[in-house]
Amino acid sequence: MNHRFDSPEVGLFLNGTPPPFLEKIFCFYKKIFAVDGAFYYLNEFGVSVDYIIGDFDSILLKKNIPLKTNLLKIYDQNYTDFDKALNVIYDLGFTNINVWGASGMEQDHFLGNLSTALKYKKKLSIIFHDQYHFYFFSDKNISFYQKKNKKVSLFPFPTVEGLCTYGLKYSIKKGVLKIGETIGIRNEAYKQIIKINYKKGELLIFIEK
Repeated sequence: MNHRFDSPEVGLFLNGTPPPFLEKIFCFYKKIFAVDGAFYYLNEFGVSVDYIIGDFDSILLKKNIPLKTNLLKIYDQNYTDFDKALNVIYDLGFTNINVWGASGMEQDHFLGNLSTALKYKKKLSIIFHDQYHFYFFSDKNISFYQKKNKKVSLFPFPTVEGLCTYGLKYSIKKGVLKIGETIGIRNEAYKQIIKINYKKGELLIFIEK
């Protein structure tokens, strides 16, 4: 899945479940950002972090932080560390962000991270990653490639109207998805290119790796 903007990609690591295979991730990223608690698992893998962002309530041993790492301390409790990090990354001129560790651990944080990402949808391209999927808030018209028979889930946040799909096993034409009623999870790629468009609402797409 490609980002929307023609600019370098950065990696942002949160306090959820640490990603597997860390050594394979970093060669693609211009910079590595971490909220304060995520520094520990990155440090254990010997990953060099460019910026650590947060109020540092999760970092107890600052002596373990390399001198070249930028510490950006932001105390404002009206914003989550994820929100603070997105602001910093945007101010530094980056717009394509790969987010790891947004899910797992405490699930209310996962929902909060989704809400925060939606707030930045217009000015940032945010793709979340975990061991099984990558997922993102879709534009109203989008196309992407996926291997046949792999899962593609469409989740309204909270409602999507006028939804049409091409290339999925269970096609949708002028459909409506709504939390508590009909949602579009566990669909499958029937063709290699998938096209999705909708008229109104917000759509979260999960793509199986």
